[in-house]
Amino acid sequence: MQIQENFSLKPYNTFGIDAKAKYFAAFQTVEELSELISHPRLTTTNSRLILGGGSNILFTKDFDGVVLKNELKGIELVEEDEDYYYVKAAAGELWHEFVLYCIQHHYAGVENLSLIPGKVGATPIQNIGAYGVEIKDVFHSLEALHINDKAIQTFYVKDCAFDYRESIFKNKWKDQFIILNVTYQLRKQAKLNTAYGSIQQELEKMGITELTIQNVSQAIINIRSSKLPDPKIAGNAGSFFKNPIVSKFKLHVLNEEYKKVPAHSSDHYNYKIAAAWLIEQCGWKGYRKGDAGCNPLQPLVLVNYGNANGKEIYDLSGEIIQSVKDKFGIALEREVNII
Repeated sequence: MQIQENFSLKPYNTFGIDAKAKYFAAFQTVEELSELISHPRLTTTNSRLILGGGSNILFTKDFDGVVLKNELKGIELVEEDEDYYYVKAAAGELWHEFVLYCIQHHYAGVENLSLIPGKVGATPIQNIGAYGVEIKDVFHSLEALHINDKAIQTFYVKDCAFDYRESIFKNKWKDQFIILNVTYQLRKQAKLNTAYGSIQQELEKMGITELTIQNVSQAIINIRSSKLPDPKIAGNAGSFFKNPIVSKFKLHVLNEEYKKVPAHSSDHYNYKIAAAWLIEQCGWKGYRKGDAGCNPLQPLVLVNYGNANGKEIYDLSGEIIQSVKDKFGIALEREVNII
């Protein structure tokens, strides 16, 4: 367990931003974590960041505090009943590797969340989602360490206040708990969801006649790979913005001017509009200024083409937000965490 000072975070965030942490340390056990948060050198600051895969974060400046990298590992089947498997994964496990593990063992429910970057610990915080599935749909419980009293507390679905890319850990309990593991409730009999996006077309393209969780996962991997740049080649954090939710009347007004606005029902009264479509309509698709740009294949993704700094990426996102508001009267929200 080594504490390092003035530590470059460039290898630890998928945007590839060369921000520095005042202090940096990694932990591989709960005991190491407890020691670190009590360490005299690290208790002098209230600024603390728990870092997983660094795939949903944008550093706009150096971090004047302590960064603790979660490297907790382990996956186990902890329980099963007639309908479900209950699978616990440590917070430091790579999410996509966990998805592949579930597919290999015929645990159904997370196949639509294939190829999402990041670690298991971030999934309930962000309530990650894609292609018609969110973490809340498969979540059972998690264990988290309270930073002040070091007690380990269990949270169930009812405790987490899940919403669209939201949870209680982004609001009421922000910076008060460190997630140690998450237990997912996964089906023994799959209920496959292929209605969202272009999944069905991709399955037909693949020549699939019999649906399985393996086939759905591969279709989504194919789709995401064709649209999203590899962070190792062009730094990015995946979808930078949330899909905005508008009223049924607002969507009707938009459809009067723009035929077939891509939208999905959010509830009986509201619709979720594709932020990528709004951004493209404003002319940002493929835009580049210096090394900061908007991906030419998927405009929801902002890109660091080499040496852009976090402020340049952030400023570009602000220009996009303003242009969408001016053109459509819709306020985009950043999905990425800004530091």
